[in-house]
Amino acid sequence: MNNSILVRLARLLPDKPYLSLKFYKTFGRFPSWENPQTFSEKLQWLKIYDRKPEYTMMVDKYAVKKYVADIIGEEYVIPTLGVWEKPEDIDWDSLPNQFVLKTTHGGGNDGVVICQDKRKFDKKMAMEKLNENLKTDLYKIWREWPYKDVTKRVLAEEYIEPRPDIMDLPDYKFFCFDGKVKGLFVATERQKVGAEVKFDFFDADFNHLPFRQGHDHAAITPAKPENFDLMKKAAELLSKGYPHMRVDFYDIGNKVLFGELTLYHFSGMMPFEPTHWDKVFGDMLTLPSEKRRHK
Repeated sequence: MNNSILVRLARLLPDKPYLSLKFYKTFGRFPSWENPQTFSEKLQWLKIYDRKPEYTMMVDKYAVKKYVADIIGEEYVIPTLGVWEKPEDIDWDSLPNQFVLKTTHGGGNDGVVICQDKRKFDKKMAMEKLNENLKTDLYKIWREWPYKDVTKRVLAEEYIEPRPDIMDLPDYKFFCFDGKVKGLFVATERQKVGAEVKFDFFDADFNHLPFRQGHDHAAITPAKPENFDLMKKAAELLSKGYPHMRVDFYDIGNKVLFGELTLYHFSGMMPFEPTHWDKVFGDMLTLPSEKRRHK
């Protein structure tokens, strides 16, 4: 039986056995569902046992904007230029010379198209990429159930210029646990043509942490941003009342802009290097079941 058939058969499995097999493929062992210890294990537990209806809104890149505006203010939200059911519906004439297109259900940088000059913009390429991403289903791939009911649409937003002092637009991603920031990582070099994005991890006081996950460190360690405390406070307000949430921001110098909310960092399927950091982050995450046991 070839691998593609095995993949299709695996997707017929219920969530829990499917995640157990996927976890085994990644880490060489099955997760502990009864007593999860690592961050990666606990994220799988949350997928199965922590299912709040509002999570669907939180992962919807369009719907989440009202949630953010209501809690920390409209000034943190990147302005919306338009929303359409499919790429063929995009009103190109209504869009400015520079803009960003993305799918409302996409994870990370998937399904994102950046236009820096409308006159040279390849609309055909953009529509092909967006249509391809609209076919993806993060629930089926990673069993991130909040994506199951997200309305798949195309969203247009204002283009955010890279900071001229560093010629980049760093993405600050805060790990929040029960409404408290315990760490973060900074994604850099996304604007650099031909370069792979770099990830640098820090503790809650912006001390650099000696581990990697998914991507290499930047050659020059990112400096603490001037709006660090403001982003940290905003992240804690947005994540209050939830066991774990990653809150992403852009610091563009004169203000801070919200990026997205992530409930399952790397879907809990990306090894830490060295591996003991998986347990360090796991210790930061108290599951709802653990809270009940300690009452």
